[in-house]
Amino acid sequence: MTFLLVFLGGAVGAPARYLLDRFIQRRHDSVFPWGTLSVNIIGSFVLGFVTGIQPPGVISALVGTGFCGGLTTFSTFGFETVRLLEEGSVRAAALNALGSLALGILFALGGYGFAVHLV
Repeated sequence: MTFLLVFLGGAVGAPARYLLDRFIQRRHDSVFPWGTLSVNIIGSFVLGFVTGIQPPGVISALVGTGFCGGLTTFSTFGFETVRLLEEGSVRAAALNALGSLALGILFALGGYGFAVHLV
């Protein structure tokens, strides 16, 4: 049962990642990966929120593991950072790496704090 919930959450999260990434990136005339950064911080907030509300295991599997796992993407983040370095965009690569880490943590804390104070 848990496997199916993770699968269903991922089946929604992965296309959401693709669509959001493309939607955001089309609006920026830049080599910086704004789309990937955005989906990763959104996913961090959602996972922080889910952790904060402490839902039953089935909801955690569906939303936390499945949806957030499908929505967020470490491999694309890593690839895009390396691509920026290969193109000589050292500042953009550093901003992507450090910004993604810092914003991911801040948004996860924000989601967690929001959930804890909401419940």
